[in-house]
Amino acid sequence: MFPTVREVLDLVPVRNGAPRLVAGTAGLDRSVRWVHIAEVPDIATLLGGGELVLTTGIGLPGDDAGLREFIGALADVGVSGLAVELGRRYVSGVPRVMAAAAERRGLPLIELRRGTPFVRITEAVHALIVDAQLTELRATEEIHQRFTELSVEGAEPAEVLRQAAELAGCPMVLENLSRQVLAYDPAGENAELLLDGWERHSRQIRPPGRTAYDPDSGWLVTTVGARGQDWGRLLLRWPATESTPPTRLTILIERAASTLALGRLIRRDAEGLERQIHRTLLTALIDHSRPVDEVALRAKALGVVLDRRHLVGVVVRHRADEPAGDAGTPDDEPAPARRGGRRDTDAEGPEAGPARLRDLAEAVSQAVRDAKLTALTSPLDDQAVGALLALPDPAAEEKALSAFAAALRRVRLDAAPAAPAAPTARPARPLEAPDRPAGRAVASASARPVDAPPRAAIVVAAGSGVGSLREARRSLIEARQVAEAARRDPRDLPCYRLPHVGLAGLLHLLRDEPRLQTFVERELGPLLAYDAQHPREQLLGTLRAYLEQGRNKSAGAAAAHLSRPAFYERLARIGRILDADLDSVDRCLSLHVALLALDAVRTP
Repeated sequence: MFPTVREVLDLVPVRNGAPRLVAGTAGLDRSVRWVHIAEVPDIATLLGGGELVLTTGIGLPGDDAGLREFIGALADVGVSGLAVELGRRYVSGVPRVMAAAAERRGLPLIELRRGTPFVRITEAVHALIVDAQLTELRATEEIHQRFTELSVEGAEPAEVLRQAAELAGCPMVLENLSRQVLAYDPAGENAELLLDGWERHSRQIRPPGRTAYDPDSGWLVTTVGARGQDWGRLLLRWPATESTPPTRLTILIERAASTLALGRLIRRDAEGLERQIHRTLLTALIDHSRPVDEVALRAKALGVVLDRRHLVGVVVRHRADEPAGDAGTPDDEPAPARRGGRRDTDAEGPEAGPARLRDLAEAVSQAVRDAKLTALTSPLDDQAVGALLALPDPAAEEKALSAFAAALRRVRLDAAPAAPAAPTARPARPLEAPDRPAGRAVASASARPVDAPPRAAIVVAAGSGVGSLREARRSLIEARQVAEAARRDPRDLPCYRLPHVGLAGLLHLLRDEPRLQTFVERELGPLLAYDAQHPREQLLGTLRAYLEQGRNKSAGAAAAHLSRPAFYERLARIGRILDADLDSVDRCLSLHVALLALDAVRTP
């Protein structure tokens, strides 16, 4: 904010005095806070530091010891420099003892070899100071306005640091209390060099106070937190070779820290900053929104090393799309829990879905920790949570997946409320003989023993392992596709892989293929159009129940919660709409494949 001694020497009124620096070259970059005229030897007691002292020397001591004491007192109080006008006390130059004392203390000592009115010098210097203060005031106002807007908008930490670094023109780093980097902006410098060995380097930066500058490391540091709960530090690099950071940078870093703390308070019910960074990095891998090298660097700064690791994409999701009141309830729950084929979730409120996803994301993170694995974990969409496991050896893949799946089940069992006592099972009513396929015994949906373990309400799926971060997207996408395809799988496998999902998995992989979409329209188009015109009937569900029950009409009627006459009438109508013989095995096989393909195409 203030001009330096070097800049003051370049002012016209000073140059008119023919200045000559006789000592203290090392102090030329000191800031001049004010200009003071003094003709008494004990002036140091009236100064506060940062002044440029002007004198003719007429009041200075006449002995060498007095001159040394005078220079020492000025240096002790922290003046910026001393300018002595020649001609009244000293004619040819200042005494050598005076110059030697100033040189030892690094105090700039200047001779003004021509007479010049001191008032012209003070006016020129003070004009610079006032102008600098106005500039500083405008910069401070811009800082307050910028960060007020960021606070109102709820900006993400990365955006706060980007704008802070832009205003400061200096690199900035946000870290947690474990010295892991949560966000950073290199301000045009090399990010890899900035973050190399960050934790070790950060632990050496320990300035006193809540906001302070550490000249040894060249970092301006402030603590981030609110309501007595500190959770991180914000650091701004100001080269130690330069002077102390200007006041505006202290204001800037404190306002940025306040904005970050406020944002965390607002989002504290959603997810922590670490989870946000995990989400950003996983999303960047899937969407190609950031360079792979940057993702690896940011993940390493967060404590997750992805370089030279065997990477496996994992996706965990609920079998049912809509929020479920009981986490242990499978998709094929009894009819009373449903309304028109859907669960009754109205009582749960609009927050049930996000809360369920949040719980699942926390369970996945806890399972990763319990299994002693390293991974990026984050929700991928409204239904699924992804994890990118980083393994040291490809041979450890199956063992790691088994450990993760087992840990996830333990975590969810520990978190689940105690299940109510199971009701006594009612015996299933046998089906009429004419409806049973030959050589096959078919039981109704209610015939499942109540003590049989239900399918887990979640699906764990893993993609193929890859050897580089550039291929990680393929593993994550494959895991997401496998998880979606496995939702209707009747088995309860600890971890689904691509070979487990069969035809449904194949169709899901081909979901964007135009020929598959054409096949669906050719097979089911008329029925879909009919349902669109008659939303109360929804014959597609009737066809699905019939085909999923192996063309057993009685079982299909029970699954569709319809009387058999009504179910038969609907099947006849479906046959007419599709011009299809629903007793034909080949025709029903084609329709069933079309239904599976429709599910794959409709999946977001």
